[in-house]
Amino acid sequence: MDITQGRLYDYLNGKSRVEKLALFEQIADAFHIPGHLLGLARRAWEPAAAEPIKREPESPPDGDDLAAMDAFRAADRQTGGGRLYGAVVRHLADRVAPRLVDTGSGSQVFAVAAALTEMAGWMAHDSGQDDLASRHFSRALPLARTSGDLPLTANVAASKSHLALQTGDTSGAARWAQTGLDHAGRGPRIPSLTARLQTMQARALAAGAQRTPAVRSLEAAHDTLDGSADAAHPWLSPFDAAALASESALILRDMEQHDQALRQAEQAVTLREPGRTRSLALSRIVLVDIHVRRGPSMRP
Repeated sequence: MDITQGRLYDYLNGKSRVEKLALFEQIADAFHIPGHLLGLARRAWEPAAAEPIKREPESPPDGDDLAAMDAFRAADRQTGGGRLYGAVVRHLADRVAPRLVDTGSGSQVFAVAAALTEMAGWMAHDSGQDDLASRHFSRALPLARTSGDLPLTANVAASKSHLALQTGDTSGAARWAQTGLDHAGRGPRIPSLTARLQTMQARALAAGAQRTPAVRSLEAAHDTLDGSADAAHPWLSPFDAAALASESALILRDMEQHDQALRQAEQAVTLREPGRTRSLALSRIVLVDIHVRRGPSMRP
């Protein structure tokens, strides 16, 4: 955006305001945010506007909501969510919350609110604020249920499982993973979502020293992800082979199978595309951690 990192932090933290039109344009172009989301004309890289489509209240997700979600995700992958938390919360308060009480909005707005609230939870977690993250996930769950979107509800349950595991509640992590699998089983088949939940179940079981069921759940996750093409869902973050390899490394590490864990961690780094800065950094941290646990005598 042709500004210093310090100035960017001031903007993100609310210490300074963006007032120049040229800077708004630079921000839109840098993050590929459609111009209308920032009150600008259509940017040169945007596709030509199509003929407007009249939508009923129960229509598919509004393009503005998806564009905002994609923009937040793209920035999160580059910088980590802690720096974007305030922007997501403001977007929820200004653009989404008023529509929750508008009877003409339809149930889809609850899915929008759930997905962005879950995203805010992950960003709070990235910032080390797990209590705040828990509150966001707890708010996202009834919103997802109200929307009637079973995969989204299952996805929030997976996030709650992850957070429970991070805070040492292995039994809670296992329960939330099973809750998510129950919801996913009643909705449209999305292999990547099921694999994510099976992986979270395996992580909880491994952390609880239940090795045999943990191995079964991990094998099921690999079979599920490899078994068929994925179905598209607008609000779910992708869970791909790189993510599964990274999670597998953690599971095998917790079971003290360090050689296998190392192979999975190396695969996670190899598979993760360079543009996913945050995920690549986390995968490298896991790789280093496993090297440390193997000990100097076991290193090549």
